[in-house]
Amino acid sequence: MAAGPPAAFGDAERDRLTIVLREHYALGRLDEAEFDRRLGIVLSADHADAAAAALAGLPPLMPQETGQAGQAPASGRRSRRRHAQVTAPDPGWVPTAERFRDPSSGAIMRVWLDPADGSRHYVPDE
Repeated sequence: MAAGPPAAFGDAERDRLTIVLREHYALGRLDEAEFDRRLGIVLSADHADAAAAALAGLPPLMPQETGQAGQAPASGRRSRRRHAQVTAPDPGWVPTAERFRDPSSGAIMRVWLDPADGSRHYVPDE
């Protein structure tokens, strides 16, 4: 299958990745110069996949590192479906080229990655 156009990247996605970079900086994983370099990547990116490069080499943030342990997902769109299947990607998620047919529904699903924590999410592919 041919890859679709790159995912759009707006202010909400920029804000989310900026927060992730600030957390890594606060945890001492980035010095000021490296934080500034990576922040520049996020601020100048037109697409999510280009912005995700700013997180290259950084480990996923754990909920206890961000103070968000036990909080409900921001989007509220998650359901009790198997795995991490959702109806639409959250801001900041990066689409992958990975697709599969859900054996129970027959729908083509696309895998999206959350660069903040490395989690995988399955979204129906249009």
